Amino acid sequence: MSQTFGKWIKDARRSKGYSQRDLAALVKVDYTYLSKLENDRAEYPPKDDVIQALIEHLDLDVDLATLSYLAGRITPEDSKVIQQLAKTYQDKMPVLLRKMQDPEVMRRLLESDG
Repeated sequence: MSQTFGKWIKDARRSKGYSQRDLAALVKVDYTYLSKLENDRAEYPPKDDVIQALIEHLDLDVDLATLSYLAGRITPEDSKVIQQLAKTYQDKMPVLLRKMQDPEVMRRLLESDG
């Protein structure tokens, strides 16, 4: 899945013929929030119930977990891992996170896994 969450939703909405207001009403969010989601400018990712409603109303062929990750949500299990790492490596986490923004660093890190 190489496209963003916003593009995925916008393309699906348009192919179904919904306006932003129509879809927002169906999934019970404000249309301005839906607009921000579609433009990848939302300050926070949508909750699981909103993502599930988008999947259902747009007939998306994707599961909740996949679309949730694409939207920027993390699972409770991943959250626990991140919290534990933050406690264990409190002084090193900011440095690590900044380095992880470099695609080459991430590529090397992920290739070394396994």
